[in-house]
Amino acid sequence: MTATLGMTPGDEAPREGAQEGPTIGRPTSPLPADPAQYDSDRARIARAKGLPSPYIAGGSDPDPGPGIREERFYGRLLLGMVITIIAAGFVLGIFITLVTGSPSP
Repeated sequence: MTATLGMTPGDEAPREGAQEGPTIGRPTSPLPADPAQYDSDRARIARAKGLPSPYIAGGSDPDPGPGIREERFYGRLLLGMVITIIAAGFVLGIFITLVTGSPSP
């Protein structure tokens, strides 16, 4: 935004192609209630807890298998990296001791 002498930000001319109002199509009225979702176990538990809406964080994954496999893979990868870093410290310490003939400070 460029300002010229004596002009305030509101005095600027509108850019060519600028549109007034929202550019994203959003519903103007709330969605209708879904009786099946209202009677679901998750919604019932949320209402019992006094939550403002029938929603409990976490969702319901119909196929949790791929997510669990991915979590196990990354858990093993993390464990392997930690073990590698610790073992590398011992290996480097032994290597420095063998090369220099004295323990490192």
